[in-house]
Amino acid sequence: MLSIVHAPIMSNAVIDTVTFQSVLDARKRINAFVHRTAVVTSSTLDKLSGTRAFFKCENLQRTGSFKARGAHNAVFSLSEDVIKSGVLTHSSGNHAAALSLAAKCRSVPAYIVMPRGAPRSKIDAVERLGGIITFCEPTLASREAVAEQIRLNTGATLIHSYNDSRVIAGQGTAALEFLEDYPRLDVLIAPVGGGGLLSGSAVASRGVSPNISILGAEPLGASDAYQSMAKGELTPSVNPQTIADGLKASLGTLAYKILRENHVEIVTVSEEAIVSAMKLVFEILKQVIEPSSAVGVAALLDPASNLKGKQVGVILCGGNLDLERLPWITLK
Repeated sequence: MLSIVHAPIMSNAVIDTVTFQSVLDARKRINAFVHRTAVVTSSTLDKLSGTRAFFKCENLQRTGSFKARGAHNAVFSLSEDVIKSGVLTHSSGNHAAALSLAAKCRSVPAYIVMPRGAPRSKIDAVERLGGIITFCEPTLASREAVAEQIRLNTGATLIHSYNDSRVIAGQGTAALEFLEDYPRLDVLIAPVGGGGLLSGSAVASRGVSPNISILGAEPLGASDAYQSMAKGELTPSVNPQTIADGLKASLGTLAYKILRENHVEIVTVSEEAIVSAMKLVFEILKQVIEPSSAVGVAALLDPASNLKGKQVGVILCGGNLDLERLPWITLK
């Protein structure tokens, strides 16, 4: 068993690195506010992949995704004099709901900038959790400009959805739990968009099991992380095209640094493979997952990943999707 220390006194500083100790501190800080999610297995998926596979169900996490971990760690890292002005982010997805919940747990406002035209289900989720929504144009420039104006008006602290060391450390607690429960994993797979989950998982995994292989799974139509690692320089995403909408963000600067330091490999998968993997998880594991979660499963099932005979852990990152638009129906 790992020796867990108490989290340090809260600090407002955002540092440009994430250590194994910061992941341990994050776990202590958020333990009362997030679920220790289940891990499920399937002999059928073992046969299909040629591996012994384990799936950590962050789709069953509070707010339906791993994002609750990073949001709570960031919010509970802030001192009382700073947090009283609330927190702020621009997000149309899972981070918006997660930050709204974390702010609610500290009884402070959460200001959420969302683009006009965001899915009604995501707007409803933020509103249910008490987030104060301001709509903007569907461009990054508009999101950032509106968020900056709110910050100036309110004094709220901006919590970026992935390019923040506190968020990354919080996301790493999913892998920390995973390897505590299954310490003999040979490979850990996590999807990658902005890179918060994958980079946090890399730090946590190296701290528990230094020789484990860490694999990032990315849609072929949004493969900026793959390109960045191959070129040795951060290469932003341009017009990403994928059903995995949670993975369209460009890899963050801090995540890129962490992935390189930890020798993380990135693999890409097709849209057809994502949809097929998602359907298999519904049918076999009986888990509701979003397309971003299925990207990791698609990598597991791809012979090109060279995983046969290995014990492989896959993080199912979330389960928030529009059930009226299931991809094996809408893509026909």
